[in-house]
Amino acid sequence: MEVILLSKVENLGALGDKVNVKSGFARNYLIPQGKAKFATPDNIAEFEARRAELEAEAASTLAAAEERKAKLEGVSITIAAKEASEGKLFGSVNNVDVLEALNAQGHQIEKREIRMPDGAFHNIGEYQIELHLHSDVDATVVINIVAED
Repeated sequence: MEVILLSKVENLGALGDKVNVKSGFARNYLIPQGKAKFATPDNIAEFEARRAELEAEAASTLAAAEERKAKLEGVSITIAAKEASEGKLFGSVNNVDVLEALNAQGHQIEKREIRMPDGAFHNIGEYQIELHLHSDVDATVVINIVAED
């Protein structure tokens, strides 16, 4: 099924691209989310009429993400957790703990933006994680896990 993208979709295409996707992906995700329309002649003409508006909107969201990255880049947070023995933790430090610590510092982060590809942390130490703020913008944050007194 051919659709025209109304915004950039990661691993699929940029604004205005005509792409072939499976019909379920188009009907269940892209079209309800407002990320695409069927590539009919009427929809293509409508898209071309709105192209400048959509590009301006995409540029503003990218600029906002870049601004958030500038504020977040190099931020270091400390999370206190109960230590078992030899640097291991009772339980773990996961994305919810990181979210709470970042929001406590005044940063507005959503849970879906936190990327922890290796899963939760089970040891005391210093770790770097990625915050996926936009499809083109990632920020690195340092997490320092220390033993709770």
